[in-house]
Amino acid sequence: MRFVARSAVVRVGAGAVALSLLAGGAVVAQAALTKVPSEVQAGDYRLDSAHGKITWSVDHLGFSKYYGQFVNVQAELKLDPANPSASSLTATIPLTEVDSNSDGLNKHLQTADFFDTANHPVATFRSTRIVVDPSEPNEAMVYGELTLRGVTKPVTMEVEFNQAGQTRGGYKAGFDGEAKIKRSDFGITFALPALGDEVELHIEGEFVKPAA
Repeated sequence: MRFVARSAVVRVGAGAVALSLLAGGAVVAQAALTKVPSEVQAGDYRLDSAHGKITWSVDHLGFSKYYGQFVNVQAELKLDPANPSASSLTATIPLTEVDSNSDGLNKHLQTADFFDTANHPVATFRSTRIVVDPSEPNEAMVYGELTLRGVTKPVTMEVEFNQAGQTRGGYKAGFDGEAKIKRSDFGITFALPALGDEVELHIEGEFVKPAA
């Protein structure tokens, strides 16, 4: 991914997926790690796919919640801490890169019962609006559109900024995000209602700013 983005899910989610770092105000110089959104460097960031994933969960026949992950997610974040509404996020989720801890289920998820990856191998997310409450500068509401199986629906993520700063991998900003969707909205109706319709998403992301 409530789709709250905190420590990484998008809790962001994502990011989400996170634009919490988007608190308004002047951007100030920073020498070390910071948890203050206004101190984060503005610019274009790319998701470090090795440290970014989307975890999903769904009710399993009323007995438990079943969890899985999408990995190798690709995402780009345009960050403007001084003007959060000018920030944007886009992401591409390879539906073939799903890990449910079951080889059989991984294969089933590729079929027309679920993702139909022969015709729709990826899902995409595009932000349309980012809102930061001045009283909660480390949190943001990221409104956007999710396209899955050729169907586009609005999705809202709650994102939390974790921290930013220079690391051995470059200058990074980390977020968590959370969101909820209904799979039936995207034409995925297999085993309803026994298998849950509501899917909870938790997004973790470390975004890297390329060196100048």
